[in-house]
Amino acid sequence: MNPINLKKTVAGDLEGVITRLTEALKVQGFGILTRIDFHAKMKEKLGKDMPPVVILGACNPALAYEAYSRTPDVTSLLPCNAVVREVGAGQYSVELAKPSSMMEILGDMDLTGMACEADARLEKALEAL
Repeated sequence: MNPINLKKTVAGDLEGVITRLTEALKVQGFGILTRIDFHAKMKEKLGKDMPPVVILGACNPALAYEAYSRTPDVTSLLPCNAVVREVGAGQYSVELAKPSSMMEILGDMDLTGMACEADARLEKALEAL
């Protein structure tokens, strides 16, 4: 098991996978705060072509507030990144940053334990794809 993220390969087209992921996250209480079309930025800034990579900033407000209430330092680790990355024709890797792994950085085992709820919700969203 990957200690940093949860990952699944799904079939579809880029926008369709992003829509499905957004809906699956919504069911688990997460909303999308940001979207970065990483491949477009690399083309714009460096003139480099690469397969599509979209980074979504996902947040479950209730869990984020609970973590923030425990330690404001957690804000440097928010929001959770959700990545949709083309890995082949009509195939996309969906990668969700694992909150418990991110919280380990702060060295607060109680906070890491709390983040396991977010892990479980993200796992359910991934399974729904």
